[in-house]
Amino acid sequence: MTYLADKSRYDTMPYNCCGKWGLKLPAISLGLWHNFGGVDVFENGRKMLHHAFDLGITHIDLANNYGPPPGSAEKNFGKILKQDLGAYRDELIISTKAGYDMWPGPYGEWGSRKYVLASLNQSLKRMGLEYVDIFYSHRPDPDTPLEETMGALDQAVRSGKALYAGISNYPADMARKASRILKELGTPCLIHQPKYSMFERWVEDGLLDVLEEEGIGCIPFSPLAQGLLTNKYLNGIPEGSRATREVFLKKEDVKSAHDKIVKLNKIAFDRGQSLAQMALAWILKDKRITSVLIGASSVAQLDDNMETLKNLGFSEDELKMIEVVLE
Repeated sequence: MTYLADKSRYDTMPYNCCGKWGLKLPAISLGLWHNFGGVDVFENGRKMLHHAFDLGITHIDLANNYGPPPGSAEKNFGKILKQDLGAYRDELIISTKAGYDMWPGPYGEWGSRKYVLASLNQSLKRMGLEYVDIFYSHRPDPDTPLEETMGALDQAVRSGKALYAGISNYPADMARKASRILKELGTPCLIHQPKYSMFERWVEDGLLDVLEEEGIGCIPFSPLAQGLLTNKYLNGIPEGSRATREVFLKKEDVKSAHDKIVKLNKIAFDRGQSLAQMALAWILKDKRITSVLIGASSVAQLDDNMETLKNLGFSEDELKMIEVVLE
């Protein structure tokens, strides 16, 4: 069946500029880190992408290693793009990244020019694209000078294979240095993608200030702390949940955070929100945040996350109560 996008898709979603730059991203963006790989149900991913676009989620975030297996999320997205979303390419912001382990040998990860540009070429091939909108250095490389990695991002943009350059997982001092190098090269840093949630707040210790000073946007990933900041673990650890597999979330993490989750859930309830909705709103309250990256396993989850946008404001008392819980 031919997919036709909902005509009202732009009616309710807010769009924010990336720092001082002209590119606007939806307040909520969709990341394909989980649930879109070769091991997942293709049709479920396809339905989620259709529904996300119908909701005004124009930004789809990928990386070369998303799957599993690595590369399969890009391949699946490429199929869906070709089948259903090709006509809407100019309405979409598609990003990908290079930095983590992708192929054997010394040129298959990190931040060398060799790896970064080869990875971009592979990503474009997997997705069937001529260019991506945003191309990120996924993590800083301790063995490669920043000048080399940023030079590769600059080359990606100058070659027309990416429209904008971004960085991810860079600490404040390296983010500032990366931004200055890119500025000198003539390809400014558009956006930074850090891990940030109520339970992981390192970005508040300098990074957000650097991004504001440099005019760079911010799009946090893992805003729900791998599911901790949802109602999933309020009553223990359910069978089949991420914590039972102990891959990205440990059982010990759930146990140690349980009291905080219960208290935060009460505050959310009093606000008329789910815990997940409040956790997303809490990040979006900061004007330095351009967009927040969500993951999803179903269409219903997308709808639930979108409800966040109905209540983004916090009273001083609510913020104080949340801080007391998080201390």
